[in-house]
This record gives sequence, structure tokens and C-alpha cells, in this order.
Amino acid sequence: MIKVILCDDHALIRRGIRDTLSDAADIQVVGEAGDYGELRTLLRNTPCDVLVLDINLPGRSGLDVLHVLKDEGANLRVLVVSMYPEDQYAIRALRAGAFGYVNKGGDPALIVAAVRTVAQGRKYVTPEIAQMLVESLTTPVNEMAHEKLSDRELQTLVMIASGKRLSDIADELMLSPKTVSVYRARVLEKLGLANNSELTVYAIRNGLVGS
Repeated sequence: MIKVILCDDHALIRRGIRDTLSDAADIQVVGEAGDYGELRTLLRNTPCDVLVLDINLPGRSGLDVLHVLKDEGANLRVLVVSMYPEDQYAIRALRAGAFGYVNKGGDPALIVAAVRTVAQGRKYVTPEIAQMLVESLTTPVNEMAHEKLSDRELQTLVMIASGKRLSDIADELMLSPKTVSVYRARVLEKLGLANNSELTVYAIRNGLVGS
């Protein structure tokens, strides 16, 4: 039996993933968490084979969690399940230690297949991610400016471009408004932009948010 812990801040999404996984006879969901704090407590007390992790969490993001687990040398196989398109975060997640990446908008059966693959200690990538990986190895890559941003800076960019105010971002990420302002300033500087309007146009043109 594959024991799974779910970490997503939306209870309805957790329920959907739990119901999907529970339909598989060889998978058991043994715990759920809505943020990093709950997850840490759960991991201390509940052994599992696979952690199904969302990227967009309050406070520490899923990418932050991956970095922490990697730094601690945790022997935990993580499958990232996110609303973000593969070209935004998949490679970052895999580099941070994830065993796989699945988009929430895809076929639910993919999550089941991914959990089984990851539980065996193998990487799970979609054909789209596999193609991205092959291209990164076989062709010269002109790195886009936003690919040089840190994980938190990229997250701030996407949220601002999605129309969220700095105060809303601060609340959602459980950071101070001053800290979010610092991230915004870094993003503007690194991308050579002047204001939020230019930032939003950049994000749309580069497919980071919908138009």
C-alpha cells in the first residue's frame, strides 16, 4: 500500500485529489495539511511514501518546502501538483528535489500514475516536460530574464501580474508588506521594468499569466 500525505491550502482541491487517489486500491491517503506548519507536524508523526505538494501555499511556498526537505536530507519522495503550467515551475521543482510534476488541470488519472511512479523511486514527467528537458540539453538556451528570478521573486511577479495588491500578496504569503515590496523592487530591477503595468505586460507576453 502506498501511503500518501496531501499538502494544499484549498480544502476542496485536497478533497478532489484524495477522492481520486482513494479510488486506487493500492493508495491510501494517511494525512492532509493546509500549510507548511501543519505539514511539518504531520511528517513528524505520520510516515508516508509520497508527499503530494502544491506550490502556492501560504507562508512558505511548495518550492520553499522542497528546498528545506532537500537541505535536511529528508528521504521523502515529493510529487508537485500545481495549477501553474509546466513551463513556469516544473523544471524549478525538479531541480529543487521533486520526483514529479503534474498540472491540476490535467486528467485525474495522471495523478494516480504519477504517485505510483514516484513511490517506486522513479521520476514522473509529462511528455511536455520531457520535451523541455531534452531541449535544454540539446540546444543552446537563451535564458529569459524571469528565469533568473528566485522562486519567491517569480511567485511575486505572477501574483502582481494577476492583479493582486501588495497587501493581499503579503497576507497570502504570510509576509510583511515591506518584504513583498522588496521582492517587487528586485523583480523590477532584474527585468529592467519601471512599474506594475510594465511588469504585467511582460508577464502576459511571456505566458506567465493569462491575457
